Amino acid sequence: MSLQREEFFRLLPGAVKAYEVEGDTVRWTEGGRGGTIRLVRLEERRLGSVGMPRQRVEIALEGWSEAEGEAFLCRFHRAFLRGGG
Repeated sequence: MSLQREEFFRLLPGAVKAYEVEGDTVRWTEGGRGGTIRLVRLEERRLGSVGMPRQRVEIALEGWSEAEGEAFLCRFHRAFLRGGG
């Protein structure tokens, strides 16, 4: 993802309502299922003189069916959509 860590945590409640943060790891439980998100800072991407921060986002879901996992990933992606104008 091309965003700063602070921006990630500002948008995260759109995907995960209640969670705990330990360093760059987010953990939560939801309806008897669990999940972990880990942020890994990547080298900034340069486009000429403009620098764009980047994070690799690793998501692990535990106890989710395939359909539930797909629904969560859709919700996660929607939470991080940005509109332009």
